[in-house]
Amino acid sequence: MLVGVIRKMGNFDIVGYTDPEDRGAILGVRWLGGDGALASILEAHPGCAAVIAVGNVRVSDRRERIHKSLDAIGFDLPVIVSPQAVVNEDVLLGNGTVVLDGAVVNSGSRIGDCCIINTNATVEHDCKLGDYVHVSSGAVLSGGVKVGRHALIGAGASIVQCVEIAEKSVIGAGTAVYSSIHEPGTYVGSRLRKVK
Repeated sequence: MLVGVIRKMGNFDIVGYTDPEDRGAILGVRWLGGDGALASILEAHPGCAAVIAVGNVRVSDRRERIHKSLDAIGFDLPVIVSPQAVVNEDVLLGNGTVVLDGAVVNSGSRIGDCCIINTNATVEHDCKLGDYVHVSSGAVLSGGVKVGRHALIGAGASIVQCVEIAEKSVIGAGTAVYSSIHEPGTYVGSRLRKVK
């Protein structure tokens, strides 16, 4: 998916991808080696930027570790916004953040570093997302929502206006959140219960 979005943007050439495992060509993009190859890639392609193409299915610091590693090597992490997304005026997107097809980010929102706003997700006006937040496909954050670092908002989840979500929390797919969550954990269901 990310390869297609980068191609649609039209302002980057894709050199290749790194991964611990050779997965062959992905949409015609070749494997360049494991993460150990990153320094030599930057040396061979001065000014080359990097994009983190690792999503989250649970709370993890993996994206943060990759970010720090890329930063230490000297890579820039550009913001990636699909031409088929809507990012309105007065929105700040942190380094390495990705906004995918059909997503909407409305005015006054502040999105941290290396966040994912996935396909058809909506981040309404004046939301604040910490670094490494993943808003899954079809999730809706109403106006003024605050989400802490490393939180994961599941597919189709709905967060009502002005609610706060603690860092390192998981909001299950389809869950509706009507009140703030101050303790990290995994929350699911129409009556919002903590399961972990």
